[in-house]
Amino acid sequence: MKIRYIYIALVLIAAIVVIVFSMSNFKLSTQSAQAVFQNISPASSGSVRGLNPSVALGQIAGASIIAPQLSMPISAGLSRVTKKPYGLFVTPQTSPVPDDIFTGYHTGIDFETTPAEQNTDVTITAACDGTVLLKEWATGYGGVFVQSCKLDGQDVTVIYGHLNLDSITPIVGQTITAGDKIGNLGQGFTHETDGRRMHLHFDIHKGTEINILGYVPNQSDLTNWLDPMKYLQ
Repeated sequence: MKIRYIYIALVLIAAIVVIVFSMSNFKLSTQSAQAVFQNISPASSGSVRGLNPSVALGQIAGASIIAPQLSMPISAGLSRVTKKPYGLFVTPQTSPVPDDIFTGYHTGIDFETTPAEQNTDVTITAACDGTVLLKEWATGYGGVFVQSCKLDGQDVTVIYGHLNLDSITPIVGQTITAGDKIGNLGQGFTHETDGRRMHLHFDIHKGTEINILGYVPNQSDLTNWLDPMKYLQ
């Protein structure tokens, strides 16, 4: 009987210890949680130790900050970049494109077309939301289309080259949305592409200035452009 009472007493003591320990952990957890949210709460300046609150949250959670993405302007786009990527230096002698006339560092990427597409309409769509800035025929391009956009919070212009100018439906000043149809690629080796092959030249120029150069003479000049492959889905 006495042993039974001792056993019950030990059980009660153990239960009390467990309860006290649990309450202590709960208090510590609560304090830790409060400390975390205090550290990421906006200060009077709207930032936390120089960081935007959302960035601080991402860092605490161990999440990576993902840059804004562009919509693909042409179907099966990634598989089409086979000849001229961003930054490639070409001359008429070294170009991967036969009978090329250009020399310099490529400011964008070229989306190639297949033999089966040469006599068909290949649709080009907007890669982002923005205002139409330019729609005209230009030497070296044929039809060229330019729209404004924002990437990583900065203003950029997006250039689409070698389009059939007559097929472009948006007008200058119009706001278009990613995925909206712009027009069709121009027919290869005609006035629509200024005598070039049927393909889409696509580049992203920093700032609001319209600059449709497809090539620059110095590699350092490429700092004024962004590599589209880093933003395309």
